[in-house]
Amino acid sequence: MKMIDMERLERTAVLPGLRARFVHSENMTLAYWDMDEGADFPLHDHSHEQIVNVISGTLEVTVRGEKVTLDSGCVLVISPGEPHAVHAVTPCFVIDVFYPIRTDYRRE
Repeated sequence: MKMIDMERLERTAVLPGLRARFVHSENMTLAYWDMDEGADFPLHDHSHEQIVNVISGTLEVTVRGEKVTLDSGCVLVISPGEPHAVHAVTPCFVIDVFYPIRTDYRRE
């Protein structure tokens, strides 16, 4: 068992306007994103399945050239290898779930 106090977990600046707190289990990574209005995560892909859960704000996600607008309460599943980009239309709080674990986000 592993308990984490999210209030004590340090935010990591990943890109301008994008800060995250990462939680890793044996098989998955959760990323808790604080996104400033106008922040962008450029086009990329990875070998992980990703579930994007918008807790607050409005987020635009472009997957394989198709733009999808996600508001609070929306969830988007991105398959491994799908090119995607993210734009925060408003300030956002987003929780991403990745499987398998994102070793590139691991700081421990």
